[in-house]
Formats: sequence, C-alpha cells, structure tokens
Amino acid sequence: MNADALPLSPANTLRFSVSGMTCASCAGRVERGLRAVPGVREASVNLATETAEVATDGTVTLDAVAQAVRGSGYDIATREVDLSVTGMTCASCVARIEKALRNVPGVLEASVNLATERAHVRVGDRVEDAALIAAVRGAGYEAQIPAEQAAAALDPHAAHARDGGHRESRHLLWAVLLSTPLVLPMLGLMFGKHWMLPGWLQFALATPVQFWLGARFYKAGWGALKARTGNMDLLVALGTSAGYGLSVYHLLAGGHHGVAPLYFEASAVVITLILLGKWLEARAKRQTTAAIRALQALRPATARVRRNGIENELPIAQVRVGDVVVVLPGERIPVDGRIANGRTHADESLITGESLPVAKGEGDRVTGGAVNGEGRIEVETLAIGTETALSRIIRLVEDAQAKKAPIQRVVDRVSAVFVPVVLVIALITVIGWGLTTGDWNQAVLNAVAVLVIACPCALGLATPTAIMAGTGVAARAGILIKDAEALEVAHRVSVVAFDKTGTLTEGRPTLAEAIAVDGDTAALLEQAAALQRGSEHPLAKAVLQAVANDAPVATASDIQAIAGRGLRGVLDGREILLGSRRMMLDAGIDLSPLAARAEALEANGHTVSWLADAANRTLNGLLAFRDQPRAGASDAIAQLHRLGVHTVMISGDNAGAAGAVAAALGIDEVHANVLPGDKADAIARLRTRGAVAMVGDGINDAPALAAADVGIAMGSGTDVAMHAAGITLMRPDPALVAAALDVSRRTTRKIHQNLFWAFIYNIVGIPLAAFGLLDPVIAGAAMAFSSVSVVSNTLLLRRWRIPA
Repeated sequence: MNADALPLSPANTLRFSVSGMTCASCAGRVERGLRAVPGVREASVNLATETAEVATDGTVTLDAVAQAVRGSGYDIATREVDLSVTGMTCASCVARIEKALRNVPGVLEASVNLATERAHVRVGDRVEDAALIAAVRGAGYEAQIPAEQAAAALDPHAAHARDGGHRESRHLLWAVLLSTPLVLPMLGLMFGKHWMLPGWLQFALATPVQFWLGARFYKAGWGALKARTGNMDLLVALGTSAGYGLSVYHLLAGGHHGVAPLYFEASAVVITLILLGKWLEARAKRQTTAAIRALQALRPATARVRRNGIENELPIAQVRVGDVVVVLPGERIPVDGRIANGRTHADESLITGESLPVAKGEGDRVTGGAVNGEGRIEVETLAIGTETALSRIIRLVEDAQAKKAPIQRVVDRVSAVFVPVVLVIALITVIGWGLTTGDWNQAVLNAVAVLVIACPCALGLATPTAIMAGTGVAARAGILIKDAEALEVAHRVSVVAFDKTGTLTEGRPTLAEAIAVDGDTAALLEQAAALQRGSEHPLAKAVLQAVANDAPVATASDIQAIAGRGLRGVLDGREILLGSRRMMLDAGIDLSPLAARAEALEANGHTVSWLADAANRTLNGLLAFRDQPRAGASDAIAQLHRLGVHTVMISGDNAGAAGAVAAALGIDEVHANVLPGDKADAIARLRTRGAVAMVGDGINDAPALAAADVGIAMGSGTDVAMHAAGITLMRPDPALVAAALDVSRRTTRKIHQNLFWAFIYNIVGIPLAAFGLLDPVIAGAAMAFSSVSVVSNTLLLRRWRIPA
C-alpha cells in the first residue's frame, strides 16, 4: 500500500526508519510483522528510502512497533532529544509534560527533571523536534532545544529572559513592600495596638499582589485545567482567590463602615511567602549544580597556537587536531594532547580529583582544563571540542543528573493523583464546615489552608536535587557516575569483586626471573621476545623491556593469541608456545622439570608463563613476573570492610599469585584461573549473595562489568571497560571504590530524608488545615519552606569528602 494512501490522520500514524533491509522480500517481511501488531490498521515499507509508516487506531506505541520490526530480523532507528523546559513548579508539572511528550506519535521514552528543568526524549528518527516542543507548549509550558537557547542568549531581545533571576528578586521585593502593611496590624494586636487599615486600602495593597505578582499561578493553573489535570499553581490560585474573593465580597457587603472581616492579608502573604520560597529554592538549586559550572569554567576560551613558526592567540573553536599549542606556566591547558616539547607538573585536581600535581614530560598525555605548573610546554593537539576528556566528563555528569532514579518513578505515580485528591479534600472541608457550623467564612478559610499547604513541589525536588548534588561532589572527587540508577543501586552493594592486574596491582609487571631447562637463559628470552614483539600485553612489555639492550634477530611468524591461555607462533620453522599452565597441559607438555620451582614462585606471588616447543612437546623454560600492589590498595580493602562489604578477587592468574596478592591486601575470597569469558559467570554466582559491584580496567573485564549490579571501571583502563561500567574512577586509586559506595549511600539517605520531609508536611498539615487548626498564612509559610528545607538538606551533601 502506498504511504500517501494511509487512511488515518497524522496523529495516528507512526513514521520511522528501518535498518537492515536488502530486498523486496525484506520489506514484505517487515510489513507482515507490523500488521500483526494489535491496533495496527495498515503498514507501508519503502525499501528505497528505508522508511516505514504505520496507521494505527491510536493505541499503538512505537515501542510495540519496534519489537515487531526486531522480531522480523531488522531494527528501527532512534535518536535522543534534550529540551529545556520552563514554567514547571512541582511534581505534577513533571507528570503532565511527560504524558504530553509520550502522546506524540513516535516517542519511545520521555523523562522530565524538575531540578534541572530538562526533558530527555527518545524518539524515532522521523519525529520532528517541533512536534515535541508543540506538545510541551500544549501542556502549558515553554520548551526549547538547548542549542537554540544558547543562540537566543546572543540575541539582544533575549535580555529579558537572561534577567529572569533579577525579575524574581524584584517581584519578591514588591510583594514584601505591599504585604507588610497588611501584616503589621495583625502584629500590633499582640501588643494591644489597633492599626487596622481601612478596607479600601487593604484592597488596594492586596490586588496587585494577587493579580500582578500572582499572575504566574493563574496562567499555569489555567494551563493545567486545559490539560484536565492539576498542579501546585492551581492549588495556590484557587486558595488565594477564595480568600481574596471572600474579602472583596465582605468589603462590598459591609459598606463604608468596613465592619465585616477581611482576609486580604492572608491571600497576599501566602503569595509573598511562596515567592520567597521559590527565590530561596532557585538559589539553592543553583548551588547543587556548582560542580557542573566548575567543570565548565575549566574550558579556556582561547589557545596560543603555533603555525608556520608564528604563535597566534586563537578562539578554541579554531584549533585543529595536529596543531601545536603553546602553554605558559600557570595557564590552563586548552586541549587534550601529547607534550611535544618541555617538562612540567600538571594540576588535574578538578578533573581527576588527584590532589597533587602530576609530573609530565615529552610524550606524556595532558588533559584540557588542567593547570600547567612551572614549565613552558608545547602540546600536540589530539582532541578538541566535544571529544576532549573534559567535555565527555561534563556530558556524563549532565546525563546522570538528567536521568531519574528508580525511586523517583514511585514519587511520580503519587504526584499524578495527589492534586485531584487535595481538591476533593478541600471541597469536603468547605462543605463539611459550612453545613456543621454554619460559619461559611471559616469554612472557606479552612479550605484555603488545605489548598495552600498541599503543594507537591517538594516531592518533585526531593530526588533530582539529591542526584545532582551527589553526582556533582562525586565528579569533584574523580568519581564519574553514568546514571542515577547506578548511584541508587550502589548503596545496596554488599560484595565488591576486583580484577587483579591493573586494578589492585600497578599493571606494570616486571620480569623477576627466567629459567631455561638447558640453562641458556638468553636464548629463552630471545624466543619469548620474538613471539611477543608488537604485543601490548603487560607481560609482553616486561619481556621486551628485559631484552631491550640485546634485541633478538629472529622474528616469529603466524602468531596467534589464544584467549586466556597465551600465544602460539612459528620461530625458525618450529612452533613455539608461550602461556599458562593450562595451555601447556592441553598441548601435552611435561612441566615436571621446573614444576617445583614454579610452585615456589607462585606461592611467593609471582605469575609464571611457560615456553615450550609444540612439535617436540618439550619444555624450554619459564618466565616469572612480579606485579606490585597499588599504593593504598590494602587501605582501600580495609575501608570496604568498614562499610560491611565482602571483598572478592577474580583473576585469570594462577592460584598462588592471586592468593599471595589477596593475602597481602586482606581480600576475603579469591577466584583464580578464571578465563575472561567466565568472569561474567563468576559475577552471576556472587549475585546470589546480594548486590555485586565489579571493579576492572581491561577489555576482558567488560562482560563482568556489565553483568554486575554496578560496574566500576578504572579511568586508567580501556574505553570499552568505561562504557560497560556505571561508575568510572578518573584515577587508578582503589580507595575511590569505597568512596563511590559511600557517596551513593549518603545520596540515597538524602533522598529518603527529603521524601520524608516532603510527605510529612502534607501528612501533618492537610488534616490540621481541614480541621481548622492551621491558619492560611501559616500554611503558606509551611508550604513555601517545605521545598527550601528539602533543597537545604540536599546541600549538606556538598560537604562530602573522600573518607580518610
């Protein structure tokens, strides 16, 4: 069927790209798979453009369609969009925007963060950004693509938007000036003074507060009503309007005598207190993002580039890979690169958390944002812009702060029904008081107090602000947390499994001993070096370093690496084996000539590799390597024990070497001779005891990192390991493992504390208000400061430091 002939409106049509199709039968297979999805009325697939359109009854999600396409053996293309959203005030706003975004055809996922005022959306690649922005605006809010927002900041017409913080301060100041005369007479009564203002003057002071400074609540509340939902603004608008309207009625009914009770001060002071709370809340929220701003401030705006022998100061955007950048003492290094000339010390504390400057010389890598110490250096540019380590760190922290922790989903479900329930309670309050006491004035005031105290904004801030603060202080300490789920899960970890080489040890083994069966150690080393030339394996580097002054003439050919076992190659027409005991036994090599010595070396913590002639099945000799434990590794294990964590070592090394290192460091349990492919299975067995964190640094650790509840990658390791892990340590310090678990536990504790405070205000306040025991002004103050108390409690996280 032609796509143009699809019978339904665009609102019921899903459009997306399909990858993997090669012929007409592929398109037919995809179409049949799509038509089998319940709710799909028609499907059309175009092989030439690799696109599909699906007409639905309006109930089909892109997720269901994606499963059908994958079930046919193909896949759909998706992309991720970030939106900056303004106008949100509470958790109900978050739920409304998420619902609006998910209703856009082609949206797979939508997550909105109140604290960062961002929406993260995953969509089919045929969904336009304009459709997402329109959905947010239709829900009563404003949205922009962050890039557009940055461009708008350059426009002189955007000055008003940039001045938002000053506008908030001005509005608060006006609210205080207009409300204070209304409150002073109430204070005077406590001292027997009668300073009551005339009714018309109270009306004149309260009206601008209600309809000018409080206009935001009417606007946002009206948007919520149009979307057939509720939010904090609707509660405030209804509550203050009821108090203000009752006062106007009494003022008009009481004539010029003004003897009727007036409540202008209640509505005006409630709005003032809410504006004060919002101002304090915004101030505190800015402090939770201090870590991101500190990282962004590390980016130099310009670089001193030498081209054709001439040095020029250029904007950082004009620097190219391969350029030589000159960095003077005390300046920030503007790019990621390699020192081509000069020596210095680099202060990388704000990037890696390393407190001491690191010595750097020719050939060493340097990171953009680090401070150059005492030397003039010339840096060959290796990465610029978004590819630099600093940019990746900022992006990782921003992504972690934007995503929701699992506990937040529970809060969102509560918030979705909270406002309707509050409206019902307020209605019951006014009717119940009015009918039982006949005092409808008091009935309205009690209902106002119910509406005002029940603001759910603290609920919306409880989790995201804690996540922002926790990931921020962790980044400052050199701990990068990929997402909020990793942060939340890490607090449950009861078992930490370590890889040995490069994680608990330096990862730079040295050749401690070489023993040849025939006594010719030089020939043994030549054979080993010929087989390992060009290898990046740490043991190969140790051998090559040992023979560097007397390089072998022969070069092995047909070299083959056997995972977890060793190397096989041809040297002088003979097949040579170099590897583990298991490799030798599989090849039928008799190890008895050196077995006793090997056992003694392994018992002393050495790693033993064997060299043999495969054709003759004869043993040539052995190589013993020693890898020193990392400085502070034993202290790191002790810290984990203090946290009540069981420690495990999983190593491909022999039992003797692994056991010796484990004993020296105080590790509880050892799994030795584990092949790379079996590490994930070992993690799976450990998970039966509780949540497990795996710490590793190599490519062979990636499956185990992914299999663990939380993967922790050493920043000195490979990119593959870092991508598979939920947490990355920016420097190879095992002590950061305990620090990561500690900051996770503290952050999770803050989330629980925040949720307690957010709920306790409502659990205690709403019944008090409904029973007439809470004045609307007190209710307004409690509501305003509920958010402030939540964010202030979160800010205590900023004092966290790595445990000594």
